[in-house]
Amino acid sequence: MNHSTELASDSRDQISTSIISGSSFESKIREILLLADVQINGTRPWDLQIHDNRFYRRVLGEGAMGLGESYMDGWWDCSHLDQFFHKVLSAHLEEKIKFLPSLVLFKLTSRLLNLQTRSGSKQIASRHYNLSPELYMAFLDPYNQYTCGYFKNTDDLNKAQEEKLDLICRKLGIGTNDRVLDIGCGWGGFAKFASERYGCSVTGITISQQQSEFAREFCKGLPVQILEKDYRDLLTPDFKDGFDKILICGMIEHVGYKNYRRLMKVVSHCLKDDGLFLLQTIGRNQSGTTMDVNPWLEKYIFPNSMLPSLKQISAAVEGFFIIEDVHNFSSHYDKTLMAWKDNFEKNWPHIQSQYDERFYRMWRYYLLACAGGFRARDTQLWQIVFSKNGVKGGYEAPR
Repeated sequence: MNHSTELASDSRDQISTSIISGSSFESKIREILLLADVQINGTRPWDLQIHDNRFYRRVLGEGAMGLGESYMDGWWDCSHLDQFFHKVLSAHLEEKIKFLPSLVLFKLTSRLLNLQTRSGSKQIASRHYNLSPELYMAFLDPYNQYTCGYFKNTDDLNKAQEEKLDLICRKLGIGTNDRVLDIGCGWGGFAKFASERYGCSVTGITISQQQSEFAREFCKGLPVQILEKDYRDLLTPDFKDGFDKILICGMIEHVGYKNYRRLMKVVSHCLKDDGLFLLQTIGRNQSGTTMDVNPWLEKYIFPNSMLPSLKQISAAVEGFFIIEDVHNFSSHYDKTLMAWKDNFEKNWPHIQSQYDERFYRMWRYYLLACAGGFRARDTQLWQIVFSKNGVKGGYEAPR
């Protein structure tokens, strides 16, 4: 370790000691937030308005968890949460709190255990995707896309989601005779779009009962089959080389790095030798594990989830696939999330009888925090196209 690194480490230790000792909680929060040009009770849209002075001790003691829960409890507000998180993440303030003792147990657990086992994977379905479809329909587009839209030549969410779906179909080169597998099919939006627009047959799988029931009704009358299965259930002779094209869109984030290799084995098992596979995923700039997940998001929104890096994806596909194309359009996720937030707030009166004010604040916090993360380029959005043996003559990627 060089001298500058030692000084940085000593500085972090001093901050940690000061935080843990409990001396001047408010002044320490003010000091840290000023590094991101954020003020307490300031007048700018991204400044925090504190309603309960317990906020300071809670955030210093619990980090991201305390920040999120204290917002849910109404202890503070911010007129533009997306701008606040954009500033905080751009300034890398998470480096100031990630070493707090309150996070040690969570980090140790995720490092030692595979949280994305079959039972662990079920938690994301029961806690998030099995919420009432009415909640999601209140802010999603007509194709129920709970993934990033493609805002090329449009500012309209509905058009952007159709552009995204069409882009996937064009990148996969879907034709009328193709059998397509959608792993993590959600509410059946892609299956409906691809079968209607491109004439293919689609098999969608999901582990969510709510999603599978909705998708079957949504795609009724089309050459679409919706199965309530775990991706690991596809390693059978019935699915061997059974599909011309395979899509995973917004699902690998729930798989966990310990299972990436197994997922790619499943895709390879199901894909024909001359087929194409497209993966759309949120991603992180550096490789991590479930220990690096924001604990508030892990508890309230996406349990047992994590974001892959390109390095982790590349390692997982080695020996199975050739990477034909990588397309980053993460700035479009910022626009998607802001559009979701607008729809959610506009339609809240229609669904609020099913939820309470704390849920409303939780969902708003989630959407705007994620928007700020994409705006700060803290997180990415990739579409990656793979082939088994390489496309003859080369792959020309649509945009």
